[in-house]
Amino acid sequence: MSGILVVYKEAGMTSRDVVNKVGRLLHTKKIGHTGTLDPMATGVLVLCVGSSTKIVELLTATEKEYIAEITLGIETDTLDSTGTILKKENILVSKDQIETILKSMVGEYSQEVPLYSAIRVNGKKLYEYARNKEEVKLPSRMVTIYSLELLQYSENTFTIKTKVSKGTYIRSLVRDIAKKLNTAGIMSRLERTKQGLFELKDCVTLEDIEKGKYSFLSIKEALKDYPFVEVDEKMKNKIKNGQLIFNEYDQPSILFLDQKQNPLALYHTYEKDDEYLKPWKMFC
Repeated sequence: MSGILVVYKEAGMTSRDVVNKVGRLLHTKKIGHTGTLDPMATGVLVLCVGSSTKIVELLTATEKEYIAEITLGIETDTLDSTGTILKKENILVSKDQIETILKSMVGEYSQEVPLYSAIRVNGKKLYEYARNKEEVKLPSRMVTIYSLELLQYSENTFTIKTKVSKGTYIRSLVRDIAKKLNTAGIMSRLERTKQGLFELKDCVTLEDIEKGKYSFLSIKEALKDYPFVEVDEKMKNKIKNGQLIFNEYDQPSILFLDQKQNPLALYHTYEKDDEYLKPWKMFC
């Protein structure tokens, strides 16, 4: 049993809960997800099963798209509606103000990660510091906001659609939008609508999986952004032995397939000699 499953995560479950339940339904422990969703969040959760777990990091690195609801005038310790309220104020922001701020935030910026997150500082996860009420300096990292669009607006609540780079926390983005509007703000709803090639229309539910109403996507389908080359038996044996391959294809990465279209390996440029490709991910 091997392949990629695109699951619609319901609210109230952790991403690990989904992995564990699907693992039980499919009777396998070789399964992993490609990007955590908060328990309150819904939407696209891409799972790799069996040998496809070798490409988890490739799918994790892709861009993600979200629809988020933002409520202004409220601050919580978790930056979302599930947390303890720390501050509350009456605020009225115009639609024009919001659109101006959203436009200004498109691009790269240094984002401070949320206190309630699994990022490690000095070997301990941040949420452990929070639970123990210990002081800790929150790390920041560069993220890219590719697009920010206002979908709905109503007094102190509005909805955005955004496409972001790997590692972006939408809760932190919401906090930073609110700061630029000179107030506090929380994420009151979140749905991941796209991750890389995978969209809501590709999703199956846990109930679908329980009823056997699902199908796996292949590694080839999941990596269709990579150029691929079908090889003969002689080249197949070289690839299976992990040999360097002369890069006659003029591509930085190549997915090699056998004559039955089964993936053999993903190769990329050899750092010691860019005329050759070296094994990156082996599937055979």
